[in-house]
Amino acid sequence: MSATAHGPADGLPKEERLKRYLVDKAQDGELYFKSKFIADEVGLSPKEIGALMVKLRDSATDLTIEKWSYTSATTWRIRPADVA
Repeated sequence: MSATAHGPADGLPKEERLKRYLVDKAQDGELYFKSKFIADEVGLSPKEIGALMVKLRDSATDLTIEKWSYTSATTWRIRPADVA
């Protein structure tokens, strides 16, 4: 686990843990990912991440969240909301 990972021990609700991870990773621009590849880093299952991404897409005002493509699993595109 990396120093920026947010695991279950940090005490944050799942949605907030995922949001903080995404904000941290996207601070320098864009982030593309599939849930299965970040699941261990955020301490969530890929299915949980997928469900939370749909919620965050509507509620996270500091991020722009897009379903980018689907090839065996959804690829998400994340960027800070102020980046065009």
